[in-house]
Order: sequence, then C-alpha cells, then structure tokens
Amino acid sequence: MHEMSIALAVVDQVEEAAARAKGVTVVRSVRLQVGELAGVVPDALAFSFELACAGTLLEGAELITEAVPGWARCTPCVHEWAVGMPPRLTCPACGGTQTDLLAGRELQILDVHWEDGLGPAHTPTREPIPEER
Repeated sequence: MHEMSIALAVVDQVEEAAARAKGVTVVRSVRLQVGELAGVVPDALAFSFELACAGTLLEGAELITEAVPGWARCTPCVHEWAVGMPPRLTCPACGGTQTDLLAGRELQILDVHWEDGLGPAHTPTREPIPEER
C-alpha cells in the first residue's frame, strides 16, 4: 500500500520542518492537497497517517485533505474539461487525443499547524511529497 509510504514521507517532512523551527512541542494538523488522479485512496491515507504519527510529534494530529479534480485541455481546439474517474483524456468537443493534463496529479503539503513554547504557530510547506515527484 503506497499510502503508507506517502504518510511516512509527510511525517518525515513535518518533523524536519519542526526541527528547523526549534521548540515545536506538538503538531495539531497537516493539510494536504491530493489530486483526483494521484492514485491515493483517502481512507487508506488517513489510516496510514494515524499509524505513521504514532510516537512522533505528530501523534494525534488531524490530517486534512483537499481534493483537486482532474482537468485537461485539448491542444488543437483548446477546450477544457473535468476528466473524471476513470479519466477521459480524449476531447469531448472535437475527439482529439492531443491533451494536456492541467490538474489532478497534485500531492503536496499545503500547511502545518503546530505549537511551540511561544504558542500556536502556522508554517506553510508547499513541497511535493518526495515519493510522488
């Protein structure tokens, strides 16, 4: 299950950011952007995240996922459409097969909320998760 490797990568990145910030005592939440076409099962990711957080600064942290729908554009006619699942990658307007995927493969940490000795903190982290680059 690759959701576990994604969860472990998220925990690692958040722990690294917390170490750089110094003094972080607990992570309250992590918000991820997950594309419809990223091949991630949200329930499996949530389960894996909970397991990956055990015994870390993130233990008990809430995982918030924001779904990003898949969108494509036809190169010849410039029509844009939601590709859906399973993805429709031929243009519904002209039937063309030369398409560009505009959105839907995202998998990145949007932000993290933690507390340190000074009170609540908010650290934006906009990096793709390494295993999914």
